[in-house]
Amino acid sequence: MRAVENALGITIPDNARIIRNLISGIQYVQDHVIHFYHLHALDWVDVVSALKADPNKTAALAQSLSDWPNATPSYFKTVQGKVKTLVESGQLGIFANGYWGHPAYKLPPEANLMAVAHYLEALDWQRDVIRMHALLGAKNPHPQTFLVGGMSVPVDPNSQNALNAGSLALLQSLSKKALEFVQKVYIPDLLAVASFYKEWASIGGGVGNYLSYGEFPNDNLSNTKNCWLPAGFIRNKNLSKVEPVDHMKVTEDAAHAWYKYSDGDDKAKHPWVGETVPNYTGPKPPYEFLDTNKKYSWVKGIRYDGLSTEVGPLSRMLIAYASGHKRVKEVIDGVLKKLGVGPEALFSTLGRTAARGVETLVTAEMLSVWVGELAAKMKSGDLRIHNGEKWDPSTWPREAKGYGFHEAPRGSLCHWVVIQDGKVANYQCVVPGGWNSSPRDAKGQRGPYEEALVNTPLADPNRPLEVLRTIHSFDPCMACAIHVVDPERKELFKVRAL
Repeated sequence: MRAVENALGITIPDNARIIRNLISGIQYVQDHVIHFYHLHALDWVDVVSALKADPNKTAALAQSLSDWPNATPSYFKTVQGKVKTLVESGQLGIFANGYWGHPAYKLPPEANLMAVAHYLEALDWQRDVIRMHALLGAKNPHPQTFLVGGMSVPVDPNSQNALNAGSLALLQSLSKKALEFVQKVYIPDLLAVASFYKEWASIGGGVGNYLSYGEFPNDNLSNTKNCWLPAGFIRNKNLSKVEPVDHMKVTEDAAHAWYKYSDGDDKAKHPWVGETVPNYTGPKPPYEFLDTNKKYSWVKGIRYDGLSTEVGPLSRMLIAYASGHKRVKEVIDGVLKKLGVGPEALFSTLGRTAARGVETLVTAEMLSVWVGELAAKMKSGDLRIHNGEKWDPSTWPREAKGYGFHEAPRGSLCHWVVIQDGKVANYQCVVPGGWNSSPRDAKGQRGPYEEALVNTPLADPNRPLEVLRTIHSFDPCMACAIHVVDPERKELFKVRAL
């Protein structure tokens, strides 16, 4: 969408920009909370240990952290009873695959019980607040209202079939609910858990290079640099210098990936001239260990300025912090002070997890601001939602090239498009999972996942809980990073171009 807008020189209206910010904003908040509780917390929280907790002490602990109402002994006793029923039945359900009792777990039983209770609460909370996507994007995930040139959701205070005063009131209510849970549950839980695992502030640092394209535009220019979260590149953990981003420095090679390039797999290619030609050379069933000296991944070797680079909440927060973003700096300094660690702790598994919480808080605070901006536009009579001036392909240049930046919750995402004679001639996307799970490149540089695991201590190699902690801190998504391939070349999908 942004790539095509960039290629054709399309500027979107204010209302479209604000709605896009709201859709992305609530996605950040919901996605990060889901990640912390449902994808990552159980790397630190021993569910079975919660059975040993004293509900009275658990309530006292929760009440010492915030004034969240669900913090009574009876409430935690009820949660404990649910866990006990699951354990005694031998069917742990959503808690089935944990390494319970692992020696790397350090939380006391009361903290474990509190975290398990909030795990369950977060399931209901996220289902409610993401209704903002239903109002603005028609569905979640994958909103349906984005259009080249703007949005398709109408804005009209006098129509029941459009965003109106009632819709805005509901958006404000959901924004408030989102922020309250983040302030009173997520952030206190994050700090409580982190305080028992401070040694992880020196584990899992990774490659030390960080990229953000910038997100939440303040103006309507294509790929604007004027964003609420700034763009930048930090090289070798140097917070004293944030370099500007140049999309021409993004490259991919296939030296260790199961693809082939027409001029050599070790030739780094910019996505505008990129190729995606599958070339599987790995083991056949029964599968063996992969030889990392050869090709071993369906992910290309993605690099920025030739360097292995991390993307995601930690990158965004580091770049915002180093760029002098006032609110981000306030929150990060506050978190570091409470944990009793310095800025160097950010370059770690713990820092990656904490940065996601910081980003959730500051983004949740902005939701009501953006709703207010939309309300002000409607009040002024500006109801424009789409720019259709260049909708006719006959008006396009014979060849147009564009790129579109976006900071997804997991990290930097960019699409590159080449349009010739009104048709897409080449289209490549470099996604967050691709950056972070990149294999080694032609120079032998490890990708962020691999580098972050170097020197990770293992209390029990047969149950590598510590490996999960670091990999999960990136919020991995391999489905985003690869393409669907049938090795027998059968047709998988047929897409009809309109």
